[in-house]
Amino acid sequence: MSTLLELHERAFAEFGRRVHAVGPDQWSAPTPCTDWTVRDLVNHLAAEQLWVPPLLGGAKVEQVGSRFDGDVLGADPVSAWDSAATAARAALAEPGALERTVHLSYGDRPAEYYVRELTSDLLLHAWDLARALGTDETLDAELVNTVLTSAEPNAGDLAASGLFNPPVPVPADADPQTRLIALFGRTP
Repeated sequence: MSTLLELHERAFAEFGRRVHAVGPDQWSAPTPCTDWTVRDLVNHLAAEQLWVPPLLGGAKVEQVGSRFDGDVLGADPVSAWDSAATAARAALAEPGALERTVHLSYGDRPAEYYVRELTSDLLLHAWDLARALGTDETLDAELVNTVLTSAEPNAGDLAASGLFNPPVPVPADADPQTRLIALFGRTP
């Protein structure tokens, strides 16, 4: 079984590989995420990574404020993604990073919880990005199983959060990736 940071790194790779595959004419393509283009999706994940260093450093959401609002990709979205990912990785590699408390918008959580959340977001959005680009949508099987095992017991909370569409019905014998994607309101 992989460690949490190894799984997170693999989720980075899943998403990053797809960011590097975006063609110049694909940044405005729609994604499975309602109202988001490819650029919006990558911007969301890049901004999320920019939050990691200050949050792991003990900052509260109100201290970070609007620093990462709006377009964080600039003229070179791929380089901006790489830079944000590198900063997040460095913060996560600091000694004791996973033993800290992170002050999130919905309350204080252990850093391990935060990293699981980041891993899930990277993985799901890797699928969204692949779907938008028309490329291979196959995700890392261990990551899929880990995220699915964590998310399935909370299926009702996911839909109630308003952050996801209601789960999409799939056959009982659907493979884990199909179940995961559908659980988060996407049509596999």
